[in-house]
Amino acid sequence: RVSSVLNKDVKQYGKQFMFDTKEETSWSSDEGTPQWIIITLDEPENIHGFSFQFQGGFAGQESNILMYSADGAEIHQEPFYPEDINSPQTFQIQDTVREKACSKIKFLFQTSTDLFGRIIVYDLQLLS
Repeated sequence: RVSSVLNKDVKQYGKQFMFDTKEETSWSSDEGTPQWIIITLDEPENIHGFSFQFQGGFAGQESNILMYSADGAEIHQEPFYPEDINSPQTFQIQDTVREKACSKIKFLFQTSTDLFGRIIVYDLQLLS
């Protein structure tokens, strides 16, 4: 799930494009803050890190990852600091959490490098 889609045009800017590994497609949020991405995993996993590829000028700022167990309890929250660049960026989860299996992950972007609060993600990968 995502907080919004640009002009509600899911066929062109939907969440599915964060995971299709195509360079020409992306999820584009609509205006406003905060923006968020929620990933629900089929089976609990130990997540060691994640990577994002934003469009420069539309990157998240004041960003947090929140991780939840199968029963919905929050097991971890950690800030991360994306750069305002087009290149993929990899972030590692704190060592103390790597052995805790999570079932749901939320990426929360309190602000964006875009004046209107839009986020554009070309690629999102979980590292386990």
